[in-house]
Amino acid sequence: MYAYDYVKRVRYGETDMMGYLYYGNYAQLYEIGRVETMRSLGLSYKVMEEEHRVMMPVVEVEARFIQPARYDEQLIIRTILESLPGRLITFKNEILSEAGKVIHKATVKLVFINMDSGKSVTCPPYLLDRLKLLF
Repeated sequence: MYAYDYVKRVRYGETDMMGYLYYGNYAQLYEIGRVETMRSLGLSYKVMEEEHRVMMPVVEVEARFIQPARYDEQLIIRTILESLPGRLITFKNEILSEAGKVIHKATVKLVFINMDSGKSVTCPPYLLDRLKLLF
């Protein structure tokens, strides 16, 4: 298992009239978590797409809103990989409040796609080799 935490503050433009983080913006938090988790492993979406010609579109999202995040609150985006990927990679997300309480949970599944053929493929070896070191 591998977990990575990234800190982000809720900006005014991300909130609704109640001062809560707008529900549609949570998906952006998941993406921030994925990108920064990959970066923490020395990996890059840009390199994966440009050099390895593999992209990872989202195919499934399951989310649970527990408590709202508020304007100017500093959040911890925790991204967790519980298992090695095959054709799919599954990221678990926990959004924690400034007080360290879990206020949101999500599971996001992505599929590996060869950009030239448009067909799904198994996890690229360079990514799988890096992840194997963590499990």
